[in-house]
Amino acid sequence: MSREISRIITAQHATEGAGFPIRRPFPTQELDNLDPFLMLDEVGPVDWPPGEAVGAPDHPHRGFETISYVLAGEKLHEDSTGDHQILGPGDVQWMTAGSGIVHSEMPSPAMRAAGGRSHSFQIWVNLPSEHKMAAQRYQFVARDEIPLGESDDGLVKVRVIAGEAYDAQATINTYTPVTLQDWTMQPGGQARPTPPREQQMAIYLFQGSLAVGPEGQRVDDGQLVIFANDGEDSIDLSLDGNADNPARFLLFGGLPIGEPIARYGPFVMNTREELVQAFDDYQSGRMGVISR
Repeated sequence: MSREISRIITAQHATEGAGFPIRRPFPTQELDNLDPFLMLDEVGPVDWPPGEAVGAPDHPHRGFETISYVLAGEKLHEDSTGDHQILGPGDVQWMTAGSGIVHSEMPSPAMRAAGGRSHSFQIWVNLPSEHKMAAQRYQFVARDEIPLGESDDGLVKVRVIAGEAYDAQATINTYTPVTLQDWTMQPGGQARPTPPREQQMAIYLFQGSLAVGPEGQRVDDGQLVIFANDGEDSIDLSLDGNADNPARFLLFGGLPIGEPIARYGPFVMNTREELVQAFDDYQSGRMGVISR
């Protein structure tokens, strides 16, 4: 037996940062979080004219981790610890905000000047209470360093950001056990990934369509599928051999933290009092500033 489908949610369209378009399956009124994941934003795709690309200027975070995964275009990351990096297509940045950090994610200077297509994911992962005030940490994995898995018939390829698939093991270190993978399935492909049984799992489809679950339910572009925690480990995925296009999706999930969540804007803590302290620490400058 494989995991049953618990819910299917269609992502909502919105605008974030300085005005870039997103699709967001959560948090919304329909789904607040998918413990330990707090947010999943698909940024774009959008084609920027020269001089018009925008991003997310300086802003603080505390109490969780942010993941930037770039599919197209370039981002310039800068933060109050002094880290700075240009992320290109296929690159991953996993940043632990911990006790507090100020960062910005803007189009690279070249992207601003020339314009072009921008497409990425911005993902938030919660931290357990014991690690919410951890030291800041910046993990960058370049495109060519991300482990790749592949099915025997070559119809399924996986970029393993966290967890493992087809004997490919991720290099990212995480505070709580999580899975995060970018799957591409060609027409006629089939797969039965087996993430850890104790992890709450989901897929977010951002290209094509896919048959999911033991009954092969069709899922379309922009839909999130949440699987039941029913004691099974495998997940059934397939794509009809007559499909016009490949399917591409994120397979993700993690071990639920199961703690109270107090969140407001850029801070995610366990209590309202901790949120008030976070705002006070930011406004008093204790989270630092970005030096340029």
